[in-house]
Amino acid sequence: MSEEKNNPGYLLSVLGNRCPRCREGHLFKSHNPYAFKKHEYIKMYDHCPVCGQPTEIEVGFYYGTSYVSYALTVAFSVATFIAWWALIGISIYDNRLFWWLGINAVLLVLLQPVFMRLSRTLWLSWFVKYDPDWKAHPIQDPERIVKEQMGNW
Repeated sequence: MSEEKNNPGYLLSVLGNRCPRCREGHLFKSHNPYAFKKHEYIKMYDHCPVCGQPTEIEVGFYYGTSYVSYALTVAFSVATFIAWWALIGISIYDNRLFWWLGINAVLLVLLQPVFMRLSRTLWLSWFVKYDPDWKAHPIQDPERIVKEQMGNW
């Protein structure tokens, strides 16, 4: 039972920006998504500080997160539209729709660092599977990493 406490489920580990392999280590150096000083909000560890899982599996690995981020923002916008419609209503005879558009746009800008981090965590979790016995299994080096090309993009 205590093993489950130490290793949260998939959803909690993704929302907490934790390593998908051990679900314990943090992926980002700063826990604050709004630490804009020196771009701390976007800096990731090269390897999980707990299990050593590489966070960049191949050169340009995180380019695919733009699609994930897009899907997250569309889902957020649909959710806010439905909530606005249910709570306030939508009408063509006044400006309620434009108020939703404005408020939704401001929320999307404010939440962008959160969506960026969440999309990176989701993307990595789809390629690195959870290993409940990660201490006994050694990490295999990613086959598509060329050390000389890292950071070259």
